Amino acid sequence: PPPLPPPSAMLTSRGPALCTALRRAAPGGLAAFHSSARRYRGARVAVVLSGCGVYDGTEIHEASAVLVHLSRGGAEVQMYAPDVPQMHVIDHTKGQPAEAESRNVLVESARIARGKIASLAKLTTADHDAVIFPGGFGAAKNLSTFAVDGKDCKVNREVERVLKDFHKAGKPIGLCCISPVLAAKVLSGAEVTVGHEEEEGGKWPYAGTAGAIKELGAKHCVKEVTISFPAHVDTKNKVVTTPAFMCETALHHIFDGIGAMVKNVLKLTGK
Repeated sequence: PPPLPPPSAMLTSRGPALCTALRRAAPGGLAAFHSSARRYRGARVAVVLSGCGVYDGTEIHEASAVLVHLSRGGAEVQMYAPDVPQMHVIDHTKGQPAEAESRNVLVESARIARGKIASLAKLTTADHDAVIFPGGFGAAKNLSTFAVDGKDCKVNREVERVLKDFHKAGKPIGLCCISPVLAAKVLSGAEVTVGHEEEEGGKWPYAGTAGAIKELGAKHCVKEVTISFPAHVDTKNKVVTTPAFMCETALHHIFDGIGAMVKNVLKLTGK
């Protein structure tokens, strides 16, 4: 089928009056129209994305859960992503690399952010009270090389800077799913969780990550993904983590666990 026209063309085809009304409502363009109004009075939270799609970027359900809970908590959110090429592109219908494709992490992350996103190089502690990293394999492929190098991984320079800056400033850091490996690598002695340390018949398919976290010099704390014990709070380092999709469980458990992580991050901001 022929490609769809750009949004501006579709709006124009519906009539000049509608097009004019939308432009007045969104003077910053369509990206501004699709973003939430700035009505918050709570904590200012940066959310760092790693692409768009569980196998080569940010896990979309986790990102959405983070954003919903931040909205409910009255936070003002700005999203960021590194302006770098993805490690590779995965065909999510097959779970295999699409060899002929290449994508940019910032450009792909803009899909989740509805266009309202900035380069990670622009993220500063002065502008935010906390930072949160959703999971997805992008954290282990695009924000670091953990997927390939394990305990010997390298962390993206800007990601490392952000983690160290927020830690030094005493501002909370939230991470879920696989992204706690970033804190384990960068913040010496941090306490994190990625859930259980045994696969337990496939319920925890990525349980081996806990061993790598220990090898990185961090402390791993066994936690459930459910609402009863869904997040670990390292009060000394102000690092809050939750297993999320490290566990094979119902989506609402993932959502609730992320909510507990976000709630504790916001609590640590004192706002």
